[in-house]
Amino acid sequence: MNPTIDVVIPTYKPDEQFREVLRKLMCQSRPPRQILLINTEKELFDERLLEGLGDVRAVGEPCQADSVLQKTGPVIRVMHIRKKDFDHGGTRHMAAGMLDGDMVLFMTQDAVPENSRLLECLLEPFEDPRVCVSYARQLPRRDCRLLERYTRSFNYPPQSRVKTAEDLNVLGIKTAFCSNVCAMYRRSAYEEFGGFERHTIFNEDMIFAGKLIQAGKAVAYCADAEVIHSHNYSGKTQFHRNFDLGVSQAEHPEIFSVTSSESEGVRLIQKTAGYLVKKGKPWLLVSLIWQSGCKYLGYRLGKKYRRLPPEVIRACSLNKDYWDSAGEA
Repeated sequence: MNPTIDVVIPTYKPDEQFREVLRKLMCQSRPPRQILLINTEKELFDERLLEGLGDVRAVGEPCQADSVLQKTGPVIRVMHIRKKDFDHGGTRHMAAGMLDGDMVLFMTQDAVPENSRLLECLLEPFEDPRVCVSYARQLPRRDCRLLERYTRSFNYPPQSRVKTAEDLNVLGIKTAFCSNVCAMYRRSAYEEFGGFERHTIFNEDMIFAGKLIQAGKAVAYCADAEVIHSHNYSGKTQFHRNFDLGVSQAEHPEIFSVTSSESEGVRLIQKTAGYLVKKGKPWLLVSLIWQSGCKYLGYRLGKKYRRLPPEVIRACSLNKDYWDSAGEA
């Protein structure tokens, strides 16, 4: 199996950490053919981050032949868009349409490959013809707080798994769990199932994965493919993020009404509480209750967003630009 791999990374105010992401992608045992950067706001993009990384081209410039690419490394292409034009699903779908590799790897600018085998490992599950997408394990950063560190281990365990509709009774909503922080898609399947939603506030990855599951396909979690990615979000930010999560689920009942997300959330809280007690840090239960309460309130309000006044919706949402073109606000 020797498919071509193209990488898509949306960027916004990229920093030195992003240069490290690119550098590690260049050094993969199974290197990509092209890396397409869809950058939001040209004036906020520091061109110096790309210096010394090889063949950097603007979108539209002719591409080298594959034989040459194998010698010089991936071509990095850059396309700039305005902030008002960015959409979680639509922007990624546009990028996918600009490439023609057998596989498309979507990443975020802060997902740092742990080693040189990331792409190689993500490819392995595709030997199973049912698998249409494989996604990586996310490891915590050094500065990651204990609560978030446990959440990472809960959502991204050390065991790989191929998930199908047969797992719905056991895994529930996590059957369709997938993350575009680092996820590789089989292009033929991506196109067959219509790609990502063109206009979505959040969750474009799970919406698409849900379609695959319902169609009898498979989603692979590849624990051997590792990226370092975590955030120390405040309760306020958790509220806003989960409001948008609730909105995305309310807008796609065909995917999310099949099984409840709330039971999985309760299980995470219970497991985390037990972990904190076991670690001898019961005082962190206060933070757990606060964070969980913010998440749940945001999620419930997002699920009922159609009942809220437009100004309340915008105040609750993290992605405020979404409402300018959603026709809801």
